Amino acid sequence: MLSSLAIRDVVLIERLDLSFGRGLTVLTGETGAGKSILLDSLGLALGMRADSGLVRAGQPQASVAASFALAERHPARALLSEQGIEAEDELVLRRVVTADGRSRAFVNDQPVGVTLLRRLGALLVEVQGQHEQVGLADPTGHAALLDAAGALEKPRAGAGEAHRAWREAERALAAAQEEIAAARRDEDFLRHAVAELEELAPAEGEEDALASERQRLQQGERRSEAIAEAMASLAPRDRRAANPANALRGAIRAIERLPPPNAEAEPALEALGRALDALGEAETALERLAHDAGPDPRRLEQVEERLFALRAAARKHLVPVVELPALLAALKARLAALDAGTDRVTAAAKRAAETRAAFLDVAGRLSEQRKAAAKALEAAVARELPPLRLDRARLVIEVAQRPEGAWGPDGVDRVTFLVSTNPGQAPGALDKVASGGELSRLMLALKVVLARGSPVPTLVFDEVDSGIGGATAAAVGERLARVAERLQVLVVTHSPQVAARGARHLSVAKQVKAGRAETRVTPLDAKQRREEIARMLAGEQVTDAARAAADSLLTGSLL
Repeated sequence: MLSSLAIRDVVLIERLDLSFGRGLTVLTGETGAGKSILLDSLGLALGMRADSGLVRAGQPQASVAASFALAERHPARALLSEQGIEAEDELVLRRVVTADGRSRAFVNDQPVGVTLLRRLGALLVEVQGQHEQVGLADPTGHAALLDAAGALEKPRAGAGEAHRAWREAERALAAAQEEIAAARRDEDFLRHAVAELEELAPAEGEEDALASERQRLQQGERRSEAIAEAMASLAPRDRRAANPANALRGAIRAIERLPPPNAEAEPALEALGRALDALGEAETALERLAHDAGPDPRRLEQVEERLFALRAAARKHLVPVVELPALLAALKARLAALDAGTDRVTAAAKRAAETRAAFLDVAGRLSEQRKAAAKALEAAVARELPPLRLDRARLVIEVAQRPEGAWGPDGVDRVTFLVSTNPGQAPGALDKVASGGELSRLMLALKVVLARGSPVPTLVFDEVDSGIGGATAAAVGERLARVAERLQVLVVTHSPQVAARGARHLSVAKQVKAGRAETRVTPLDAKQRREEIARMLAGEQVTDAARAAADSLLTGSLL
């Protein structure tokens, strides 16, 4: 619901702050007083086209801020959340237009694009005017309006769930088909690559092991030389050279020849024996080491060939050597997918066909319910038309199947509200067939019937009573009041019969201040309201008879 409107430097308005309440608010005033400026200002805040001509002469910019009280489940909250804007109980839409025509938009003081402002505005206010209709004239919303009128929310939600299941199945089928198509495109490569890698048979950690072995083999000659030198020191081939083992044995024999008693020599003999044993172990270990460390050119060649093969395969497949085993497993899995892929595609196609049939079943039942609801809505609107001097008009609600590519969560139907205003005239689009006044009254009749299911909480009617008077104007006022029982309604009117129905009355007047024209808006109390309605009845000269007629209208509007 619109709670307030703050206008700064818009055309004839220097500064204006208005508050609004529930029910029907009427705005009256003489032609040219500035009523259209109020609607243009509200439209600016709702994201409609900005024009530098709206900026008050001599001022750098104009600004309008519209505040709305949001219901807990209002769809604007979901849109705000989607855009990352915190949804508070009060929503403020603000627009600034500079004298050079540039504009900026804000939502709760956060800068946003005008498109978002317009989307929010469409959820908050619906404008029905002589020259512009926003809401009912837009056929994209007709299906939702018909569903609301026919209480078809649950069948519509069921169609949405069935459509989502079908689309998910279609996506799964497309993914399975693409997967197997891609695998078949690469089948020859896959088979060759798998055969090549299986023959190579790369093992986990093999590269590091081969690199270490190659390094050891490359160092084999130097290792052999060092070991041979160590062995020569222990057992030199030249008998004349010092031989540690012979020296130890000679020492042992010399001690053994000592005359008894020789108990004091036992420790020396034991030590020499241990040294001789250790020397023997060292010789054995060196011989074993010499055998293992001997140069093996053939093995080195084999290791280097294996490393080259592994690294060549890695370069070919653009992976590190360590990932070759995993690559082989992945390629084998893709080949296996060729065999299993056909089964998956078959299963996915079956699922897609089943969910499509389920969606068509739900959507078909929804279509039948919509057609029944359309007949009921046509009849309900037809009852509202004669008192509005539209007795020759006829509303036609067309429910037709869309092409398959246009099916959606709302079903398969294209719902269009059409109107014929004269006998024999083919029904046409709402905003193409009816005149401005006829269209506004037709919109009012529709709103009387659709008010219960309207997702937009605020309606604005601009001169819905244009060109009518008497009983027809009274019928318009009575219907506006009925709509206002459920929705907030603002109406710009020249009809006293309509004005008398308002719960709140705002008078719009143009005054000259300091040589400049300025629009003023005044909330009227009971006495002022009586005078305003009397003026609307009598013209410039308000008579007692006009006041009495105003009293009659006001009293009648309260019955």
